[in-house]
Amino acid sequence: MNNLTEGIQNSVKYIEDNLTSELDINDISARAYLSPFYFQKIFCVLCGVTVGEYIRSRRLTLAAEELSSGTPRVLDIALKYGYESQDSFSRAFTKFHGITPSAAKEKGAKLKNFAPIQIILTLKGGTIMDYRVVEKAAFTIMGKMRKFNTESSYTEIPKFWQEHYASGGGELIKGVFGACVDSDGKNFDYYIADLYLPCFDIPDECAVHTFPAGIWAVFPYSGKCPEALQEVNTKIWSEWVPNCKEYELAGNYSIEFYESPEKGEIWIPIRGK
Repeated sequence: MNNLTEGIQNSVKYIEDNLTSELDINDISARAYLSPFYFQKIFCVLCGVTVGEYIRSRRLTLAAEELSSGTPRVLDIALKYGYESQDSFSRAFTKFHGITPSAAKEKGAKLKNFAPIQIILTLKGGTIMDYRVVEKAAFTIMGKMRKFNTESSYTEIPKFWQEHYASGGGELIKGVFGACVDSDGKNFDYYIADLYLPCFDIPDECAVHTFPAGIWAVFPYSGKCPEALQEVNTKIWSEWVPNCKEYELAGNYSIEFYESPEKGEIWIPIRGK
């Protein structure tokens, strides 16, 4: 097990040991020696669920096990696993298990089980992954910006793009970049953007962000999108990052560059180890 996978597993253990306590993403990611921004990206790719989904699923699994014994009160279990009321717990429980908490106390009730995750990376032969390391001067992007939570970003960001073009925003901002910039560890700023040139005024509805000079790992993709982009993105976080010995992740941001509808690049800031 390399340092990254060991770190992620340490974070999973920390979650498991504190499922009945308040969990904060800063404390969780610190066990993996990663920023919350990168930890959540890597966790989602390696585990197939977001950090929040994992915590909810594990808590609801353990809650069901306790309720099936028939003795605890539903309210006591709700409070134990971090829900503010019995109603909110009952809604989440029913959505996850397909039955109410009260029904779960009956003998023979069918419940779902979400087991603890074990992080295991296995190399199966050589996989060629094209990338190049480039040094870029500082540059600024300009575009429409919206804040997103990691838990909902996968569904909400595509809607943001749809809104942008449906409202005619493509006339002002073509959208050659899609940029994620960490804001507070739990949320990030997402830009639909173009390269900004200082000789132009900044429209009121637009925001700018400057990326410092530095080194970037640039991963090209081509083919039908979003599948081609998602395939490369998965390989970056599940194969390249865990096995890269010369570089480590740098600033808390990443960029997608769209050269055409079926061709582009993913830019990840790095630094030498």
